[in-house]
Amino acid sequence: MKPYSLDLREKIISTYEAGNRSIRKVAERFQVSKNTVQSLLKRKQATGTLKPAPATGGKDSQLTGYEQEIAEMVETHQDYTLAEYCEYWQDKTGVRVSESTMCRFLQKQQLTVKQNISQRSSRRSG
Repeated sequence: MKPYSLDLREKIISTYEAGNRSIRKVAERFQVSKNTVQSLLKRKQATGTLKPAPATGGKDSQLTGYEQEIAEMVETHQDYTLAEYCEYWQDKTGVRVSESTMCRFLQKQQLTVKQNISQRSSRRSG
């Protein structure tokens, strides 16, 4: 969910600071939760600004830190499928990763994986 705009944040706080409304009434007026108003008040008091905190992102991939080893694996086994890369990685390190995890990591590292033409054509004909 995107953070509330700075303009809305300022309106909420200025309405509250005008002194004639409770936190609950301000929340109702702007259709936000009471906790949102309280959080904005705390943020302004603590930081002096109402700007939203920067996004922190998700957790790192299980493969982060192994860029060199993954690159060597792809270079050595260029004909492997994603499933085979995952199996190889588990055999080598004991860490199991999904095909989607491997795929995203390879894409971030700009390592291309050849598609196995013989498997694709056999799927079509079957």
